[in-house]
Amino acid sequence: MPQIAPYGTWSSPVVAEFVAEHDVRPGWVGHDGDRVWWLRPMPAEGGRVALMRSGADGAAEVVLPAPWNVRTRVHEYGGMAYLLVPGDTDGVSVVFAEFSDQRLYRYWPDGARPDPVPLTPEPALPSGLRYVEPVLSPDGREVWCVREEHTGPEPTDVRRAIVAVPLDGSGEVRVLVTDTHFLACPRPSPDGRRLSWIGWEHPSMPWDGTLLRVADLTPEGKVGDPVTVAGGPEESIAQAEWESPESLLVATDRTGWWNLHRVSSDGATAPVNLCEREEEFAGPLWQLGLRWFAPLPDGQIAVIHGRAATSLSVLDPGTGLLHDLVDDDHTEWAPTLAVAGDSVVGVAASPSTPFDVVTVTGSDATVVAPASSQVPATALPRPEARTFAGPEGREVHAIVYPPTGEGFAGPDGERPPFVVFVHGGPTGRVPMVQDLEIAFFTSRGLGVVEVNYGGSTGFGRDYRNRLRENWGVVDVEDSVAVARALVEEGAADPARLALRGGSAGGWTSAAALAFTDTFACATIMYPVLDLVAFRTGETHDFESQYLESLVGPWPETAGRYRSRSPINVPERFTVPFLLLQGLEDEVCPPGPTARFVSRVAELGSPHEYITFEGEQHGFRRKETKVAALEAELALYARVFGFTAA
Repeated sequence: MPQIAPYGTWSSPVVAEFVAEHDVRPGWVGHDGDRVWWLRPMPAEGGRVALMRSGADGAAEVVLPAPWNVRTRVHEYGGMAYLLVPGDTDGVSVVFAEFSDQRLYRYWPDGARPDPVPLTPEPALPSGLRYVEPVLSPDGREVWCVREEHTGPEPTDVRRAIVAVPLDGSGEVRVLVTDTHFLACPRPSPDGRRLSWIGWEHPSMPWDGTLLRVADLTPEGKVGDPVTVAGGPEESIAQAEWESPESLLVATDRTGWWNLHRVSSDGATAPVNLCEREEEFAGPLWQLGLRWFAPLPDGQIAVIHGRAATSLSVLDPGTGLLHDLVDDDHTEWAPTLAVAGDSVVGVAASPSTPFDVVTVTGSDATVVAPASSQVPATALPRPEARTFAGPEGREVHAIVYPPTGEGFAGPDGERPPFVVFVHGGPTGRVPMVQDLEIAFFTSRGLGVVEVNYGGSTGFGRDYRNRLRENWGVVDVEDSVAVARALVEEGAADPARLALRGGSAGGWTSAAALAFTDTFACATIMYPVLDLVAFRTGETHDFESQYLESLVGPWPETAGRYRSRSPINVPERFTVPFLLLQGLEDEVCPPGPTARFVSRVAELGSPHEYITFEGEQHGFRRKETKVAALEAELALYARVFGFTAA
């Protein structure tokens, strides 16, 4: 029989130190024919990102020891930061971006050279030349990639190009393409005669409108004049890969859903939808190098697709038929794929298992070097995907995680506290998978609900567009609607509701405290608080005009920017909140956060403000994650009136 104890007081094996070290997602898979490669965050090693590969005995091995940090800062969110180069006399080598200086290096892990060798020059400005999404040139002598060049002191002093970096170490980088302000997905054609890429301009974001461009290549590797073969201002192309020298496979939402299409290399014929479905075969391009599909040697295509959950399937482009590549319990496949002969490598998770690197051969899925530490199943919540009714009857998608303690239950007649988790982006989505941060709270007797509010991806372009000019309205209304629905069902205590989020989720959390009376407290992490500052220079280039679609044209709607900003209504913050901020954050810098704290402090609003040296946008270090989780739990204990075990 379970032990009866008040919600919030249950003892739990999911301690903050365990969450901080193990709640990480491996990603960016690759292969060299025999071994699988991937990147893995290392919170206990200062938050660096380690390059890993499968060893001969099946165990994971670290390719580059500390302090090497394989991470690019392009768009500040980064992306694919390494490329495996086929073996020469020294064996397979890897070209990678090093976080500390953002230069490209080449390293032979099995060769005679002990240290990485720089391939790109030292930038004039610290970290001023950044590289992402490297691919091998047709002749195998160069790496082609997107370069982001910072030219001055302002965050928007940036220009981008597709460049060729010689592998011989000469450092003579040459420019291949200068086209649109933003560039992504450079791909040489199979015959080496053309180059394709994706581009877009301010104020569009890549999920708003992009162009697929193709240009001829000369035998010397120079690029001719480009032609637009697909895309437009209201069409988002998230990924494009060559199917043959004459056609490309393109994930585009031209039908209202990101479906896979075939596009001719000259754009002379209309794109052909290869599998028309009201589900997504791609997602938002927050990081460069994301891959939702990968062509297979037999002409079929490995695809990640779905809505609230995703599957890994094989698409026959001739018939349009899909069949599951593997029949297992995974409910989410991260957007990274690699094809190794007859095997597909990806990263997948389920509600009971963390994100792991998975190799699928035939119908068998094998976890590559599974996590060494496991959480008892009885301490994990049992999530349920739900659809709630929002304002005006609109659908609001959410995932509910009821309190689930190991050997505990709440007293009869007591309703549990509930915390609304608000995801970032805001153009993003939360999947239904094992999340140790959620288990940290649910295993102690707090319920959690994650809201995929209007504006989230995974539910079609119309659902995504609900947030246009309505940021701070629709996201807040949907979060409130879900919380109140749980109260009406008797699942949550109306007096003990909280919400928390980081980045755009921090914005929604702050706006909900300022403009509604639903929540008793909030945890606000590295947030947007001042829309005017965000639009007029206090953020990075990638998102510097994002608010044109989220809020409205600037400066025509300047009044809307001011009236929605939590920083301008400090008097409305009457309930306790916790504010967490990294001091090296270039996306949501600490300046507006500090100004906001100063204003609420003058009014005596109950709050706690904690800053973290060495942290950027999102927390990476173990000690930071521990401090943040423990401070958050302390807030809920204080406000909701329980004593945490």
